[in-house]
Amino acid sequence: MKVVSTRAELAEARSVLTGRVAVVMTMGALHDGHVELIRRARAEADSVVVTVFLNPLQFAAGEDLARYPRRLEADAALSERAGADLLFAPLPAEVYREEPLVRVSAGPLGDVLEGASRPGHFDGVLTVVLKLMHLVRPDVAYFGQKDAQQLASIRRMVFDLDVPVEVVAVPTVREPEGLALSSRNGYLTPEQRASALVLSRALATGDVAAGRKLIDTEPDVELDYLERVDSTTFELRPDGDLLVVAARVGTTRLIDNALLEDA
Repeated sequence: MKVVSTRAELAEARSVLTGRVAVVMTMGALHDGHVELIRRARAEADSVVVTVFLNPLQFAAGEDLARYPRRLEADAALSERAGADLLFAPLPAEVYREEPLVRVSAGPLGDVLEGASRPGHFDGVLTVVLKLMHLVRPDVAYFGQKDAQQLASIRRMVFDLDVPVEVVAVPTVREPEGLALSSRNGYLTPEQRASALVLSRALATGDVAAGRKLIDTEPDVELDYLERVDSTTFELRPDGDLLVVAARVGTTRLIDNALLEDA
């Protein structure tokens, strides 16, 4: 696997990739959820590019950008074992050569739920995803279902802006006890990890009221939202096909979701 960090190096390495090219975009601190994305891409595409870029545009003041784990050497080794052909790991100045005056707006999708709790977050996500799509020039991009609102926003951007990239969702990978894998799980103490299991149990009820009641029994978990939504528009709907949850466990914000079979 080749590792590059500049636009010029990426362009040269990309030029020799053949067939159907897939991309898996990450912020680093890779775990088994990312491995599943890379393996899925490896199985369905001819060439696989992994990007590792901690995007400052999607972090608001006071969020965890400064302490977000950075371990490029380990990420590269994990990507190679999972089957990646190329790793692009640029510095912020390489991606944003100047402060961007024009950014992608998530529109109504960026104003609700996770977007309401983290204003501007999805605008930052979409801006960097579009930039990386232009730089990598993939045929297909793989994203995790765990970040369901992000996934919906990216799909809508690709549709609305006629971006010639297929977007594929990969099911959430969980720990044996049910906790959705996340780079932020590393912030949790053992006691907090045990408390965080209530999130997946709440989703398993398939019901907003029952799920909220269950979370209320866990004093170390501060619920932000638990709602039933349409998985495409993220409109709150009693007959929505997706149950989404966000909560703070200690100082760590966690999100999760579950598709509902009865929708």
